Amino acid sequence: MATLIRSKLSNKLSNAATSVSNKSQAKVSGMFARMGFQAATDEEGLGFAACDDLDYDHRQGMQMDILTTDEAGAGEGSGQTGTGDGGLDGDSRYQRDGNGAPLPPSGSKDAGLADEVKPKITAWEAGWNVTNAIQPRNSQRQRYVTCVSSFWGCLCWVLPYAILHGGYLGLFLIIFAAVVCCYTGKILIACLYEEDEDGRLVRVRDSYVDIANACCAPRFPSLGGHIVNVAQIIELVMTCILYVVVSGNLMYNSFPNMPISQKSWAIIATVALLPCAFLKNLKAVSKFSLLCTMAHFVINVLVIAYCLSRARDWAWDKVKFYIDVKKFPISIGIIVFSYTSQIFLPSLEGNMNKPSEFHCMMNWTHIAACILKGLFALVAYLTWADTTKEVITDNLPSTIRAVVNLFLVAKALLSYPLPFFAAVEVLEKSFFNDGGHAYFPGCYGGDGRLKSWGLTLRCILVVFTLLMAIYVPHFALLMGLTGSLTGAGLCFLLPSLFHLKLLWRKLLWHHVFFDVAIFVIGGICSISGFIHSMEGLVEAYKYNIED
Repeated sequence: MATLIRSKLSNKLSNAATSVSNKSQAKVSGMFARMGFQAATDEEGLGFAACDDLDYDHRQGMQMDILTTDEAGAGEGSGQTGTGDGGLDGDSRYQRDGNGAPLPPSGSKDAGLADEVKPKITAWEAGWNVTNAIQPRNSQRQRYVTCVSSFWGCLCWVLPYAILHGGYLGLFLIIFAAVVCCYTGKILIACLYEEDEDGRLVRVRDSYVDIANACCAPRFPSLGGHIVNVAQIIELVMTCILYVVVSGNLMYNSFPNMPISQKSWAIIATVALLPCAFLKNLKAVSKFSLLCTMAHFVINVLVIAYCLSRARDWAWDKVKFYIDVKKFPISIGIIVFSYTSQIFLPSLEGNMNKPSEFHCMMNWTHIAACILKGLFALVAYLTWADTTKEVITDNLPSTIRAVVNLFLVAKALLSYPLPFFAAVEVLEKSFFNDGGHAYFPGCYGGDGRLKSWGLTLRCILVVFTLLMAIYVPHFALLMGLTGSLTGAGLCFLLPSLFHLKLLWRKLLWHHVFFDVAIFVIGGICSISGFIHSMEGLVEAYKYNIED
């Protein structure tokens, strides 16, 4: 008995001494890291000397490893394998499961899913997700779908309108935007990684927000994340508004003889969208996405087939090297907005079976999107030339227009819950997250049910999209405004800026040239497109222009 007591006492004393030693080493390494030296341990030999914010994250990870060692030692002493009563606090990026993905906060509604094995996706699945701007979630296999703006969806119907005001330069812009967005997507993923002491790339960030915060640290460690979140919310909400606008527009032009205005059709569509306020996840909605997308491809084939049937009447002489100075900047925003998927790429790459295939996946998806969009825009414009309308299906003969538009309205209404739910998630995590740095209490009760006031806020968001669609019923102008404001920022400006900031010492001269050129060109296009879109909206509102 005395021997057993002495052994337990010696184990506890040794554990305590080890803990004190490790903590002192962490403090010393942290002090040296503040002075500019490299702080490293045997477990994590990451070279963070170039970035103060990564030094801070690394020290946080070391301290959490120490806490884990302490609790593991305590568990061994008491015969338990748990982590103790209290959970670990700190940077969630270091609270990882076996697959290397961050665990959800203990107060979130996904906390119960933390122990699940997260499914990985192949390069083909990732390419399908990028082509449809779908974001894979970390919690469930069924929650793969969170759409912001599709590569090939309802929004592609405005591309012939962009050719109308840009001619061959509009086609060139479709190709140029694909090349630039593919490049900025790759450099955005490069910003997720840092080299360790052995020169191997280690993923130290998980999202667009993490990259933005790293660029603004240490003076403003959360400013970049706030900017990205605001841009993301604006883009998501504007996408919801666009779906309501296009639904009202299509229904009004499908049944012009009915005594129902476009605004009334938008109200009817919004009534059908009110159940979206009750969504807790996208498990049910995602089941319809594949069928919805396939139906949309069928409609595309029908429209292209009709255009090909009129190939003898194509107006090649109408496609010229000219630009409408007032309308072409709006076309730039439209084309850029149709390619926006950067906000989802970090999560997508992190869920791939083989992240090394990410670049190849980005290449063929953007090539496919570029070819499909360019051919569709050119063929549709050649068919209707100067009479091309904002939404190309409005040019179809009345005999088939109603059928095609009804399918497209169904597509728009089924697509609405995806950006709506994504916007709700961003708002909840930013302002209504229990146990975090949120401003308000969580929207979910202890049993996981949505609180009444949380439901009210969701309904207000749905009504807000309706009011915007009623008072600004101009699909092309809204799409151009959104693409110029947030699309150019998320796709052109921020990725090139972050790439220069985080990897400056490792970039070759041509990388620096490309990043600076993209930032300058993107800034000019963003400012000009925003100004002309606002001028178009003011003019349309002033003269009460419906179309």
